[in-house]
Order: sequence, then structure tokens, then C-alpha cells
Amino acid sequence: MVAEAWTQSYRPTVSFELMPPRRPDAAPKFWETARRLVAANPDFVSVTYGAGGGDRATARQVVATLLAGTPVMPIAHLTCVGASREDVSAVVDEMLDAGVRSFLALRGDPPRDQPDWRPPADGVHSSIELVALLREVEARRCASDPGAAVRGAARPLTIAVATFTDGNRQAGTTRTQEVQRLLEKQQAGAGFAITQLFYTADSYTDFVAEARAAGVTIPILAGLMPTTEPRRLRRVEELTGVPAPQHLLDALDALPDPEAQHAYGTAYSVELAQRVLDAGAPGLHVYTFNKYRPALDLLEGVHLGGRTLHSVPDLARRPLVPSIPTQAPAV
Repeated sequence: MVAEAWTQSYRPTVSFELMPPRRPDAAPKFWETARRLVAANPDFVSVTYGAGGGDRATARQVVATLLAGTPVMPIAHLTCVGASREDVSAVVDEMLDAGVRSFLALRGDPPRDQPDWRPPADGVHSSIELVALLREVEARRCASDPGAAVRGAARPLTIAVATFTDGNRQAGTTRTQEVQRLLEKQQAGAGFAITQLFYTADSYTDFVAEARAAGVTIPILAGLMPTTEPRRLRRVEELTGVPAPQHLLDALDALPDPEAQHAYGTAYSVELAQRVLDAGAPGLHVYTFNKYRPALDLLEGVHLGGRTLHSVPDLARRPLVPSIPTQAPAV
């Protein structure tokens, strides 16, 4: 009876990725998006850095604001490329002191304008090493401070990692190599994984099947981007190396206006999301690009909430808690 009740109440997780505002004039729009996404009651919100980690200070402020002003768990992106082990440890200590208990451990991208760049010899050279370092820092703090040990027991450190269902084109890795890397991340202490975006359900299901066969047991969330803007899809390919299907681009380009593109792209995203959920995906992680409408329409399409929140003006505009700002905090 208990098992039957649990099965009936099972609900996939919902999470969003937010990018901190790069300019002060973008702050009001960003915080409006954040409020509307928080109103959808996601399981967590991840807060990314800008390209090359340039928005790190603003990202930390966004995480701090979400921690202080909302019931939603923020996950702080943490990169290690170009930083020494000592520097990364100091950043982790600072974030833990601020109350952060969840991280997305990423290697990060090397500087694009420095073709001869090499990582420092004393650096943290991979996300696998970064996961291990996070665990080491937490263990050191708990061993030296009984209070930290209690807090760690009550709120265990959570570490997420990224994975690439069809291989990482920029790194030149295959799917099988990415499966092996994910297994190593799990062995280092990762608690769950989020996939890079993909456009066919087989990309996700085939990857998960191979990962499970290789010994990966941690949850693997499906990372999806609403496919409503052809310009965005092309830009994402430039940034990630993941191409959108040509038939999708052609269909979007042939439509007369943005609203028609939105409707078509939402339907495509909903079908993809439903297929991976039906195949057993534990949850959806939506790459929002700081736009709430496509993300919430995607969730509504798979019956995980969304439209009822962003289509009711009084609820959408009402601050969830007093401490969520109407503009970005000064940094």
C-alpha cells in the first residue's frame, strides 16, 4: 500500500537555469523573470556565470538573494579553469560561509582570445577534480568545526555535474567517453547529472541506457531548451557545438511571425519533453535564457504547471517575498 501511494504521488522534478544580468539596465527584467519562475515552485534554480566567468560576482549576489528571499534552492555554478587549487578552495569556503549547499561543478571554458593558453600547474584541471575538491573542503570544515559538522549532517552538500548525451563536440569526446567521464564524476562524489541540451529523445534514452550499463547510478536530468527562436538555436550551436535539426530550423524560418514560431517551437519542445519523461527521465532542467514564457509554456504542455502562474497578472506581479529585489543588487 505504501509503495502504491508513493507511485501515485511521483512527480518529475522541475528546475531552471538563470543567467545573472550583465548590465544594470537588464536587472528589472531579470528579476521579473526570476519571480515568475520561482512562482512555478521549481525544485531548484541554477545560476550560471557569464562567458569566461566574467559575471561571477553578480552570480554570487543572485544566489545570495535567492537563498535569503525565496524557498527555492539555488545551485551555484562553479568553474575551475585557469584557477589554482588554493583559489578554488577559497571560493568554495566563501560560498559555504554564505549558506550555499548545492553546486554545479564545471570545468569551464578556457579564454577564447588566448590560443596559447595553458592551465596553471597547480590548478584544478577537470570537473572530476573539482567534485573531489568540493568534497575535500566540506570534509575539512566538518572535521575542524562541530557546528559545521551538524549543519552538514542536516543539510548535506549536493554536487551536480554536466554531461553530454551525444559527446562533447567542443572537447572532441564521444558518447562512450562522456559515459566514462560521468562514471568518474559519480565516483568522485557527484550526486546527480544534468545533460547538455539535445533535440531528439533517442539522444537522451540511448545515453542513459549506456550509462546505466557502465555502472552510473546517479539521476540524470534531461536538460532542454524551448525551441521557439531560430536565432537562439543558431547562437546556441555556436556556443555549444550542438546543432538544431535542419528541419526544425526550416520550419521556424518559414513561419510568418514570432508568435507562430513560439507556438510551433513550444509544441516541438513539449513532444520531446513528454517522450523523455515517458521513458523515465527523473526531471526536466530548462535552459531559460532568462525568458519565462517559453519555459512555463513548456511545463504547461507536459502538465507540470506553468501557464496558470504566468497568465494571472495579480499572482505573477505580486512579490513572493519582500526581499526579492526589483533590480539587481549593487555589486
